[in-house]
Order: sequence, then structure tokens, then C-alpha cells
Amino acid sequence: MRMERDSIGGPIVRGFVGSGFRIDDDTVWRALLLTPEAATAWTPPPLDALDEAALQPLIDQAPEFVLIGTGAALVRPPVALVRALGDRGIGVEAMDSRAAARAWGVLRGEGRVIGAALYPLEA
Repeated sequence: MRMERDSIGGPIVRGFVGSGFRIDDDTVWRALLLTPEAATAWTPPPLDALDEAALQPLIDQAPEFVLIGTGAALVRPPVALVRALGDRGIGVEAMDSRAAARAWGVLRGEGRVIGAALYPLEA
């Protein structure tokens, strides 16, 4: 399931519902990938197995960096992933998923070209 948005701001996390993210007005997903154009439901791998393949839809957009929301608490993403993205010129910023969702809105409001991978809030 995908949700497209025509405005420059793209999809925005409007709030948190139970263990999910409310996107725009009425869509709730437990985990998602965000690009400037779309929000996509996501079934993430365990965080310690997160790799480029799991983030390919974000990488394809050539973002300046990727926000990784690691669930209820900050957990560092795999070093190999951070290095691989760095080799592509893509930075990585990890934080808990609620903070990442809020940062997404602020940074997109500034027109930044970024991606986000948000793990479920209870992860």
C-alpha cells in the first residue's frame, strides 16, 4: 500500500496511534519508509540485520541522509550499513522512532531531500 502526495512537503507523520504512525489524515502504519514523494508500509528486518537492500527505495531517491527511527529507544544501526551508505555519499542519523518522525516533518518543511525508515514504536 502506497500513499502519494503532490505537494512539495510530501507525506507527513501527523501523530502516533497505538503502536503506529498516522500519516496525513487517516492512514496508520506500524512501520514505514518515507521519501519526499511517498509513504510506504514496511516490514523491517531486525535492526541488527538492517542493510542496503531493506532501504533500497530510499537509496534510489539519492537522499542527502537517511533518518532511521529505531523503535522505542535509540539503538545504533549496523556499522556496515552506515559505512555502505557513507560510501554512496548518504549520511545516517539514528534516533528513536518518535523523534525521527518529528525530525522528518521539520526537515521536509525545510525542503531537505531525505529518506526515513521508521521501526514500530514498540520495537
